[in-house]
Amino acid sequence: MATSTSSKLNKAVKQQYMDLPQGDKVQAMYIWIDGSGEGLRCKTRTLDSEPKTIEELPEWNFDGSSTYQSEGSNSDMYLIPAAMFRDPFRKDPNKLVLCEVLKYNHKPAETNLRHTCKQIMSMVENNHPWFGMEQEYTILGTDGHPFGWPSNGFPGPQGPYYCGVGADKAYGRDIVEAHYRACMYAGVDICGTNAEVMPAQWEFQVGPSEGINMGDHLWVARFILHRVCEDFGVVVSFDPKPITGNWNGAGCHTNFSTKEMREEGGLKIIEESIERLAKRHMYHIRAYDPKGGLDNASIRIPRSVGQDKKGYFEDRRPAANCDPYSVTEALVRTCLLKEQGEEPTDQIRA
Repeated sequence: MATSTSSKLNKAVKQQYMDLPQGDKVQAMYIWIDGSGEGLRCKTRTLDSEPKTIEELPEWNFDGSSTYQSEGSNSDMYLIPAAMFRDPFRKDPNKLVLCEVLKYNHKPAETNLRHTCKQIMSMVENNHPWFGMEQEYTILGTDGHPFGWPSNGFPGPQGPYYCGVGADKAYGRDIVEAHYRACMYAGVDICGTNAEVMPAQWEFQVGPSEGINMGDHLWVARFILHRVCEDFGVVVSFDPKPITGNWNGAGCHTNFSTKEMREEGGLKIIEESIERLAKRHMYHIRAYDPKGGLDNASIRIPRSVGQDKKGYFEDRRPAANCDPYSVTEALVRTCLLKEQGEEPTDQIRA
């Protein structure tokens, strides 16, 4: 299987430099979503001291013409720090800094969906919306071939791989374990992981996270997974259908609840919300899938919720490559702000 050349470099040589003291200085890796709406970019700057709050981080800039975000003639873009995490690669006191992107005129970039999502979430703070997202992904070689699959042919049919154990069933567990621990170190709300139905396909879960934190934590978890895979010389794909044929696709099932849903009698609120969602199917599909949507998913009330008459529901429609800001915003707009129709309502005051 093809792996990257950089993964074959001598890591012991690198480590002797990483062990050098860095004095009082701090490395802050700024992370942002590029113009594709799915890709992540990053660059690092030195700070004079360890930042304790997001307000202590300086704004920065970059060349948007190289990230599909602007024309070359007017390419300055601005990075606005939005969320800060511990850096599991460089370790304390260094930081990962998730940023919003603003254009030269300080208006949000087209793929900066966080900006509007944050405003919508601020309108429903008293409802305490909780989200949990189940991120499926596939591990590939640098040649695009699934990790561990025979170079000519296919592995055995699906069946033994889901939550499987053993070298012939679980492909790439080292990557999964490294990612899980790195997320915990960083402070990401990761809450679980398991092998999925297709070999080399896995899932991790983030949540429960309230409001804007859901999008922040899922994007940083994705960034950490990209970096872990880079160290191992392989590639992570969030493609909803990475392998054609009779192989499982990948989704990002989203669990949602509000304070009312979690309290006694909450099942009635859950059912009312699902009714609203049913009337806005196409709006949600556009928000859930960058490629236009699939019609083979549903909304599910877990059996335990039906018994307890309170809890949450699971929206199984979002694609693996969805933008969590778009997904969570759409759920809040329909279920809490009670919007109708196939387009979002302009509820945000300038």
